[in-house]
Amino acid sequence: MLRAFLEYIVPLGLPTAAYFIIQWWIQRRAAEGKPLEKPSWWDAPWPWLGAAGIVLLLATIAALELTEGAPPTATYHPPEIEGGKVQPGGFDK
Repeated sequence: MLRAFLEYIVPLGLPTAAYFIIQWWIQRRAAEGKPLEKPSWWDAPWPWLGAAGIVLLLATIAALELTEGAPPTATYHPPEIEGGKVQPGGFDK
């Protein structure tokens, strides 16, 4: 459950939550009567959501690289059939 949360919900939800927080902040400033800057390309949600998604993608790849897999010195043994049953392959530790 935690893995599914970290792999699917966080990468999709965090950039969206950041967008809604930024929009809330902009609306609050407008309601207070503070001047808003001239709209620009960066005011659109897609660049911010895309940048946040790329950052989260790189963080996910780095986390998987550091936590998954076998050590470089491990020996791989392919799956074998023993007694009519398939024995899964794997790495020696």
